[in-house]
Amino acid sequence: MIRDLNTKKTMKNAFRITKEKYMTSLRVRVPGGLIDPDSMMAISKIATEYGDGQIHITTRQGFEILGIPMEKMDEVNKLAQPLIDNLNINQAERGTGYDAAGTRNVTACIGNKVCPKAQYNTTAFAKRIEDNIFPNDQHVKVALTGCPNDCIKARMHDFGIIGMCLPEYDMDRCVACNACVKKCKKISADALKMENNKIVRDQKKCIGCGECVLNCPMSAWTRSPKKYYKLMIMGRTGKKNPRLAIDWLKWVDEDSIIKIINNTYAYCKEYIDPQAPGGKEHIGYMVDRTGFQEFRKWALKDVELPPETEEMDNMYWTGPKYY
Repeated sequence: MIRDLNTKKTMKNAFRITKEKYMTSLRVRVPGGLIDPDSMMAISKIATEYGDGQIHITTRQGFEILGIPMEKMDEVNKLAQPLIDNLNINQAERGTGYDAAGTRNVTACIGNKVCPKAQYNTTAFAKRIEDNIFPNDQHVKVALTGCPNDCIKARMHDFGIIGMCLPEYDMDRCVACNACVKKCKKISADALKMENNKIVRDQKKCIGCGECVLNCPMSAWTRSPKKYYKLMIMGRTGKKNPRLAIDWLKWVDEDSIIKIINNTYAYCKEYIDPQAPGGKEHIGYMVDRTGFQEFRKWALKDVELPPETEEMDNMYWTGPKYY
């Protein structure tokens, strides 16, 4: 019986080192959290035939198939290939199973496929990000949420992406019922007020939640056909200095976000600590070391932000410090 105890190789192949010697578990990545019944059946088949019959649903919208003997990893990789194909997962080399990476599964809320408050198709954007950044060893976490309710907890990630609605107002349809004003004041940002029998929106206060659109009985408020987002950066959990991500760009577009994330990988390669455990380091620690302005210089290279984008000029993170 051959048992490969090369832990780096095992983890690179998306198998976990477990408490039980010579036993492992397979981590299954599901971009955007959307999976079909055939893929679920494939996961069940691996768990039944090679694992101990248990499947753990991870916090990052993936699966961990438990109790797999290490000598069965090559067989499991072959059985997992149709699953990888079905989920359209990026691989460095076909037939070698899942590629693990420092970069974690891109997570997303249900999005506008189901939720009336969501501003965009979160799964589609998550898959676009996945296509750009996987496989990759840099330790990066990305989460997408459809609206400021932030069901995915995007502020706990290196990049948190919130969908924003840019509301457009047709005064001719407005009957001055104040429904939008009351709703905005009660459950959102208090960004609307009535002036001279028309509604005025405070651009600085507006968080793009779209409640005015959802609650206007006359359709005086509509969503702009353009897609806008809020990009929050450098949130993290973990032992050392956990903190929430804070707002950097408001009313930014999808293409700019993709370029910023790709540029950040180049920044990481330049500034990662060569002594970082496992060759991985959170981006936030690099930003703390180099300063935000150096990160900004790299992140915005060749990025043309929309003219309506609002940028926070400097960033100051708070949170507990344990050093």
